[in-house]
Amino acid sequence: MLNHSSFDARARWRRRTGCAIAVLALCGNCASAAETVLNPAPTAQDWAALAKLPDWSGVWTPKISDQNRRIKADPMPWNPQAAKQVATMAADEAAGNPRGLFIDCLPEAMPSWMLITHNAMEILFTPGRVTLLGESDGNRLRRIYTDGRGHPVDPDPTFHGHSIGRWDGETLVVDTVGVLPQTFLAVSEAVGMPNNGDLHVIERIHLADSETLYDDLEIIAPRILTRPWKTTRIYFRQRARKYDIVEGVCLQGSFAERVDKNGNAVFVPVPQADGNPVPIESAPPK
Repeated sequence: MLNHSSFDARARWRRRTGCAIAVLALCGNCASAAETVLNPAPTAQDWAALAKLPDWSGVWTPKISDQNRRIKADPMPWNPQAAKQVATMAADEAAGNPRGLFIDCLPEAMPSWMLITHNAMEILFTPGRVTLLGESDGNRLRRIYTDGRGHPVDPDPTFHGHSIGRWDGETLVVDTVGVLPQTFLAVSEAVGMPNNGDLHVIERIHLADSETLYDDLEIIAPRILTRPWKTTRIYFRQRARKYDIVEGVCLQGSFAERVDKNGNAVFVPVPQADGNPVPIESAPPK
């Protein structure tokens, strides 16, 4: 026959033992939790170390003529299926009927941002990180971690992927994985293919001279390319005020500036046609 007092005692013992085990487990994880902090507070030494890095300050604008020259001189090694689709897009573009890869305000993403951008960018150094900020829309942003961390075992795919870097002298060597398969490997704003997965980009970013920055890229896209493809993109440093970064908000063109019935300044959606806003004049306020 069950003795209720004995049962209650055993239950109380289990609860106390369970709590003790839980506390021990938590304490046991304290050291490992401290070891897995990804962004520890920088020290004075970390900030001082930045002064030893090369000077990449200012605004950098791409050499567009060189982009076009390199694409023609060394075309991407598309596999047969991708090559057929790219040829159709190129013919449409040449005929004046481009399909447009970036009309939906999604990021140009990696690696197309670095390959075909016509916009300026800034490069910021902070302890453990290099940040690239693009001029066109707030979604042109890359974080390159230089604190010695590795890639996640199973990264959540993003538009710009997961980038880790290390300094080889005055060259920043960047390794990027975890890019969404839907992002384009683009030849132009109208010609390109989704990478379709397993994209891997290796960059060596360095000064060619005091005012010229090179980004040497190796692009590994096994779903659409027959071999790794190497190319270079060139950026010029601009310090004049007229080259300062300008805010660009992609979706702003889909709205008209109006005043509502209460006298407040508001944005009003305008109709779209084939991914482009209808002229504001044809979209009167309601």
